[in-house]
Amino acid sequence: MNTFSPNIRPIIRQLDEAAINRIAAGEVVERPSSAVKELVENAIDAGARRITVEVADGGKTLIRVSDDGCGMSPQELPLALARHATSKIDGSDLLNIHSFGFRGEALPSLGAVGRLMIQSRAAGEEGAELSVSGGQISAVKPCALNGGTVVTLRDLFFATPARLKFLRSDRAEMMAISEVIKRLAMAEPSVGFTLRDVSEGKDRVTFRADPCSGDLFDALRGRLAQVMGAEFTDNALSIDAEREEIRLTGLAALPTYSRGTSVAQYLFVNGRPVQDKLLHGALRGAYADFLSRERHPAVALFVDCDPHKVDVNVHPAKSEVRFRDPGLVRGLIVSALRHALAEAGHRASTTVAGATLGAMRPEPSGPPRVYQMDRPSQGALSTAWKAQAPMPAPPPPEAGFAEMAQDYSGRVDPVEEAPQGADDSHPLGAARGQVHENYIIAQTGDGIVIVDQHAAHERLVYEKLKHQMAERGVAAQALLIPEIVEFSADDLSRLLSISEDLARMGLSIEPFGGSAVAVRETPAILGEVNAKALLSDILDELADYGSSQLVQEKIEAILSRVACHGSIRSGRRMRAEEMNALLREMEATPHSGQCNHGRPTYVELKLSDIERLFGRT
Repeated sequence: MNTFSPNIRPIIRQLDEAAINRIAAGEVVERPSSAVKELVENAIDAGARRITVEVADGGKTLIRVSDDGCGMSPQELPLALARHATSKIDGSDLLNIHSFGFRGEALPSLGAVGRLMIQSRAAGEEGAELSVSGGQISAVKPCALNGGTVVTLRDLFFATPARLKFLRSDRAEMMAISEVIKRLAMAEPSVGFTLRDVSEGKDRVTFRADPCSGDLFDALRGRLAQVMGAEFTDNALSIDAEREEIRLTGLAALPTYSRGTSVAQYLFVNGRPVQDKLLHGALRGAYADFLSRERHPAVALFVDCDPHKVDVNVHPAKSEVRFRDPGLVRGLIVSALRHALAEAGHRASTTVAGATLGAMRPEPSGPPRVYQMDRPSQGALSTAWKAQAPMPAPPPPEAGFAEMAQDYSGRVDPVEEAPQGADDSHPLGAARGQVHENYIIAQTGDGIVIVDQHAAHERLVYEKLKHQMAERGVAAQALLIPEIVEFSADDLSRLLSISEDLARMGLSIEPFGGSAVAVRETPAILGEVNAKALLSDILDELADYGSSQLVQEKIEAILSRVACHGSIRSGRRMRAEEMNALLREMEATPHSGQCNHGRPTYVELKLSDIERLFGRT
């Protein structure tokens, strides 16, 4: 768009303070949740231990943030509304940031587009309040306040009514505010947060998180249970890794506890919630071997490093960061997550068993009948085990269940002894039978395990193939005539910057003059390859995530298909020793709790849950 007129020369003008603040507000305050974020961050920076946020009509008519922080003196209040006035930095080092805010733009920006009132009281000072409406500041007045600060923002965007047209419904804006509070609550487990909806004169608590005490992981786990739910923390792995003074901590869920979108991915850098494509790309790469592209892991990860190693001043809302060494951070995330997932072994999420029990539980049609039964004694258990032992010379089946063998595919294999101590040495227990020629029933010390034999063996074969490929490398297939592909100069530069990584995966490229690239080798396992399409897809991933795992994913997809065809098929009858061998191999193989697409390979049902299904209490 060009509005230049050749007959009128444009003249440079200095904008007035009100216009400057409204422009700044357009960058900092995009919607009510942006205002809440700025005010709550100020409260945290003030050392608050409890923060209460009250919102009406999705934040359009009222936002009130109250805290018990250090407060401000009457002399400081006018300065708090001046642009680029802050107590958090002295301006000598813009990289040494240890607080959420540091620009000094939030309060004057909010005062330029809404009706703002600040009430504050510092220790040893009198309480004072100051109001600003559409950029017009009133005089400082005394007020009654025990301590801390209360910031009230009414009629957001009344001074810029065009912005109101772009806001969403009250419900949508309230959900965005709740999401902001939850992210900040995860970053500060020791601070209590309360969110209230006071629309239409009502007072409804929509979110509450009490302060959590304890060491780093205890407090963090407690807070994440409050925000993300106990199911997440029960099915998450603790992450604690460090490399070159960059530390990664947090919780990462098992692959079988995945989501359909990335809504359960929370990433923090030096305690600041961020949405960074580098970090999301690293997260995707870490789980690429366990989840299909349609599934997303649930994580809460915290990257902590020297403030000089990361620039947080690259985005108006400070939601993106730039690392000095992004490759180091990405490698730390990928390796730490994969190591934790490998240590989890065959473990699958508990939600799988919960869903199974939910499907088995009948709908109640009246008051539940409870049958009081005694647990069997040890002697009765011993007798039961002996009864299951094989007979010395069993007669050929001529009647009974044998006549139904053609209609029902369930059978029980004889056992020699009870799996005593199975929980310690054999977590997946001992095979007791096979149903429908696809599901193995195993007995553990405190329940049963149902194994999908095809999915489990497919994962085992896949892990073996990957191990063999890692030892021998990816075989490359030299092209008789190199394929020449034209790209833009920027795309060519991005491709050549990862040429060594591509070569390790069997894809060899080199510059061919101008903006062309020559493809000389492709991974042999992929067969015939459309080089231009493959390289274009790699460039798309580089643009979206800052890195590309496309070639590795394609190779692993081939290995997955090979594993599928080479594994035990559904419908095959297995002997007892074969079933037990499969269980033992699952226990010894990392990632065997989920198939190549993130689905569970087994379900474990505890005896106590089974007894509840039958009314045995």
